[in-house]
Amino acid sequence: MRKRESGFTLIELLIVIAIIGILAAIAIPNLLNAVQRGKQKRSMADMRALATAVEEYAVDNNQYPTAACPGGAYTNGSFSDLTSASFSNLSPTYIATAIRKDGWGRFFAYALSSDSQQYAIRCNGRNGQPQGGFTCGTTTNFNDDILYSNGTFVQWPEGSQN
Repeated sequence: MRKRESGFTLIELLIVIAIIGILAAIAIPNLLNAVQRGKQKRSMADMRALATAVEEYAVDNNQYPTAACPGGAYTNGSFSDLTSASFSNLSPTYIATAIRKDGWGRFFAYALSSDSQQYAIRCNGRNGQPQGGFTCGTTTNFNDDILYSNGTFVQWPEGSQN
């Protein structure tokens, strides 16, 4: 009787590697999409927390904080990026530590109307570049801005993202 050798044949190993490659080709894009969506959701939660602190400040002071930003009615051109020193007047009374960066690690932008009665917080999205205009409602692109103004999201991500 012949003793059978144990082990895998080359064909068996190639089939297993091919199956693993196919599964990876399916799973990796979904994983990358989930990571970007997580950064969007974190940015939205941080914007909401910062806005709550800004609104609490306004209740006590009858105007929104300046955050070291220039005045003027806010438009796309008058947003100013926050810095490490922005919103120092909010801590620790209204928020323990003012959130200044989005999920991608870049500073949020903040705008305040000339009468300090309206504000807007903007996240520039994955690419970090502000877009030209806003579409009120949902977006389906990771590069689109997320805009929170006067207690509500004006533009936000929803659905399948590109």
